[in-house]
Amino acid sequence: MPAPGDPVGAVLGALADPTRRAVFEAVSRRGPLTATTLATELPVTRQAVAKHLERLADAGLVRGERVGRETRWSATPAGLRDTERWLRDVGAAWDDRLERLGERARQRRPG
Repeated sequence: MPAPGDPVGAVLGALADPTRRAVFEAVSRRGPLTATTLATELPVTRQAVAKHLERLADAGLVRGERVGRETRWSATPAGLRDTERWLRDVGAAWDDRLERLGERARQRRPG
């Protein structure tokens, strides 16, 4: 589990599980959806889907809204913003390192 106050760790941890990614993707593309609807589409029980949805909610990726006896789940894209920013920063740092390495290789070429 990520440290408290670590939204990037929470998102990455939540999305590390392939079933949770499938749940998140379905809710993102077609939400709002119920756990029952999702369970009919996935090879897991409704109870398992509900637990996955709770983990996604804890990470700020989905939110549930009670409608009668059902909870309908929707994606909350804001939960991805910190993670997207972190990935972009890490990617940029690696791009810079690789560019410097390439520059050194070009400088050492004979000719």
